[in-house]
Amino acid sequence: MKYKIIRYWIRFLARVLAVVGGNLLIAAATAATIPSSSIPVITLEGEALPVGVTANKAKLALVPSPQRPGGRALEVSFDAKASNSGVTIKPPQSWDWSALGDCHLAFDVVNTGDYSVDLIAVIGDKSGASTTRRVSIPVGGRPRTCFFVIKGPELLVDSGQANNPPAWPTHETQFVGGKRDLKQLDAAQIASINLHTDVIAHDKRLVLENFRVVPNPGFDPNFLVGICDEFGQNAKVEFPIKVHSAAELKARAEAELAELAKSKPMADRSKWGGWKNGPRLKATGYFRTEKVQGKWSLVDPDGYLYFANGIANVRMANTPTMTGVDFHEPTVRAVDPEDLTPEDSKGFIQTSAEARNTRFIISELRNKMFTWLPAYDDPLAAHYSYERSVHLGPVAHGESFSFYEANLERRYGRTGPGSYLAKWRDVTADRMLDWGFTCLGNWADPSFYHLDKIPYFANGWIIGNYKTVSSGLWAPMPDPFDPEFVRRAKLTLKAVAAEVQDSPWCVGVFVDNEKSWGKTGSFESQYVIVISALNLSAAESPTKAEFVRILNQKYGTIEALNKVWETSLPSWEALTKGVTVTARNDAVRADFSAMLLAYCNEYFRVVRDALREVLPHHLYMGVRMAGWGMNPEVVAAAKKYTDVVSYNHYKEGFREADWTFLKEVDMPSIIGEFHMGATSDTGMFHPGLIYAADQADRARMFKKYVEAVADNPYFVGAHWFQYTDSPLTGRTHDGEAYNIGFVSNTDIPYPEMVKAAKELNSGLYKRRFGELKAK
Repeated sequence: MKYKIIRYWIRFLARVLAVVGGNLLIAAATAATIPSSSIPVITLEGEALPVGVTANKAKLALVPSPQRPGGRALEVSFDAKASNSGVTIKPPQSWDWSALGDCHLAFDVVNTGDYSVDLIAVIGDKSGASTTRRVSIPVGGRPRTCFFVIKGPELLVDSGQANNPPAWPTHETQFVGGKRDLKQLDAAQIASINLHTDVIAHDKRLVLENFRVVPNPGFDPNFLVGICDEFGQNAKVEFPIKVHSAAELKARAEAELAELAKSKPMADRSKWGGWKNGPRLKATGYFRTEKVQGKWSLVDPDGYLYFANGIANVRMANTPTMTGVDFHEPTVRAVDPEDLTPEDSKGFIQTSAEARNTRFIISELRNKMFTWLPAYDDPLAAHYSYERSVHLGPVAHGESFSFYEANLERRYGRTGPGSYLAKWRDVTADRMLDWGFTCLGNWADPSFYHLDKIPYFANGWIIGNYKTVSSGLWAPMPDPFDPEFVRRAKLTLKAVAAEVQDSPWCVGVFVDNEKSWGKTGSFESQYVIVISALNLSAAESPTKAEFVRILNQKYGTIEALNKVWETSLPSWEALTKGVTVTARNDAVRADFSAMLLAYCNEYFRVVRDALREVLPHHLYMGVRMAGWGMNPEVVAAAKKYTDVVSYNHYKEGFREADWTFLKEVDMPSIIGEFHMGATSDTGMFHPGLIYAADQADRARMFKKYVEAVADNPYFVGAHWFQYTDSPLTGRTHDGEAYNIGFVSNTDIPYPEMVKAAKELNSGLYKRRFGELKAK
């Protein structure tokens, strides 16, 4: 029997050797340090890199192993000046790991640099499919094992949260993925492994070894059961600010309130948060912009220079999580077609007793995540809501519950209807001033609008049954030439004006968010709106009709257009039908650029005009463009029609080289969203879009980011997203479950973030405008 086992492993290793080939051959010496049931991926020995291991804008070297005497490891030095700096491992033939069944890639790593590494892994198979996940490697310490699940039943579970905990007990570090990244690959045809950083603020260095593929331990079918406790926290781990009882939660609140009562706003601040010690410019009674000695700035109503450093999404919307319950009663899902607020931004929707009598479990998986949910006759049942639609997740609609709002009632008590929310509003404003922030960013709760204590930015959405021209990440792109879009824009801005009431505490208004304008990189991605619109009928699409008018005016005859576009359209009438253009010459690109610019101009003009009509004294802050949905045409249109151009920029580093175009744009600009998160000391399952090692590291990255923004002469502010952590089990709209708050879901501030904010904000104005003297 013993010899049969030996012969089996000899045959097995021979098959592996045949597949891998070249210098990627598995060495017996390396295999001795790896579990016998696993498959080594590469051999690291001598001085030469194995065949198939290549650098991508990074430096690679073989160095002594940190844990195996006489062994070798791969050192990767990441370049802060480059994007996607890292290493690719690609065998001469695809790896076949199917014999292992459910399996994961693992490696040991130690960070020998000075800063944590947000390491991104992309594994692809021969079909072209790939999946991307990430992990944070803290500085120093002993080597840690990181693992990336390639195949397993947990990848098939749609839990409704951005990332799940490991499906088996482990002390190793799991790569986390977004909702679209938790998918299985073909383990029989794995073609490549890429490890890289994105945009980083510093050069970094890792030492990696023992790359291996390992069979998964037994899958625990109950790995998601009971993960969330009665306070909305991780029930299965301890962390520094975890709450264990309602009495403890209330005691922490009372201690914080006592400290806030002693606090005063920073001494160099004007009434509005502007720089009282700096030059005083023309006062208009409202916020405005001005370029001062080569630097763009906001100016507060009293004429002081003002930098809008604040926190966005300070509201109850986005705090509920799906409970796995729904109701047969259909009226709970009724939507008013004239509603001006999208589902994920609405306040709580209460369900009637009649509806609750039709209650049923629609997702047992979701419902069993919670160790506690209140009975409907419990006072805390007031924090249930109903989601009539969701963007992603295992249920299309259903009941939700806000642990955060329930914890506010536990912290501050209920002395009358909504009293705990009024207390939360006052405490939040006091925190902002104590921490040195100068504003509330986008999506501030309207209860702050007339507190007259801290400036804010108002928000509106243009939703409705108008025509659209192309799909988008969050929603289809609107047809701004459609009269219905114009009508809806006017209704939205009238509603915003009714809330703002011409208050000078409102800096300006953001309208819409992260729209899919098209991304540079390819013709198809940049001009997706034009390509989609040209395929529509002009009789049904006002944008298509406008494009036909533009082309007719330029070319005059269809023959002239055909010659340039390399088409054979028989008439202008034929162009009004759906048409596909395959030519990609310079003239076609110029025409597509002109049409895209016309589209973007019309969108911003419509919104600008609607805003000016009802709020003539307030700034139009634009649409907060995301890097994945931005191009020169939309930036040019924003420059023409907005007062401040806004960008959402989720990167660790804020590099000047990425913003050189601002010199040509020469407009006041603002960062509408950014954040960093961690999982190691929070109990959260996903860090957010940028991964820090822990809370101290997150605070360091936050401070560094805002300092870089403040050093740029074109930026007038930056807004952290968001005030609270996401729900542990995912927000209702799309499952985001991130550690991105300045406060936890128990409304407890993260001490490291508060300390960093105070340090940053106490010197912010001197850093930004220090050379300017008071007049």
